[in-house]
Amino acid sequence: MNKKQAKQFQDLLLRFSQETSDENRRKVEDEIWKQYGSEQVAFVLDMSGFSILTRKYGIIHYLSMVRRMQLIAQPIIESYDGSVVKFEADNCFAVFPDTLPAVNAAIALQLAFNASNLLTSDELDVHISCGIDYGKILMIGEEDFFGDAVNKACKLGEDVAAAGEILVTQEAMQRVPPEADIKRREVNISISGISIPAYSVEYNPQA
Repeated sequence: MNKKQAKQFQDLLLRFSQETSDENRRKVEDEIWKQYGSEQVAFVLDMSGFSILTRKYGIIHYLSMVRRMQLIAQPIIESYDGSVVKFEADNCFAVFPDTLPAVNAAIALQLAFNASNLLTSDELDVHISCGIDYGKILMIGEEDFFGDAVNKACKLGEDVAAAGEILVTQEAMQRVPPEADIKRREVNISISGISIPAYSVEYNPQA
């Protein structure tokens, strides 16, 4: 995202907040969605064990693991038609054109880290969780994104999913064709009093 795009987006947000009539606010909102809106799959990867590992081994130890995560994650995501939006702390944020490639990428990532961990000592093993949702997203250039789908993917990937788990919202999973034969089990998740019907993808971690 260049500075001009960023400023344009911020200016539109400021216009929205300064408008006094609902009609004018709707016009600005429509303009924002027209320029930046799209329907995509939001994908969030989170590394497990930050607090424990950092406290035990130090921040440099953990940052070295984060760098390894980045180098492994990006080419796998891109190989499934995804795009990395940003790396932030120990998270990877990405978008995919649809749910199936996002789920397949998540499975591939879990298997890749399991294989990579065979080459490292336990304290350097990288374990990840993934959250996936589909919906309307505001894409600000290629460097940031916002929307309810992003928020839910974050909640699933960061706050709910355990290490090795892939959680997909019901809305996103409905886009997966039956012939894809993605094995899943239903889970009912409640976050801040909000119920999020979702699925946990089942895969063979030894594959």
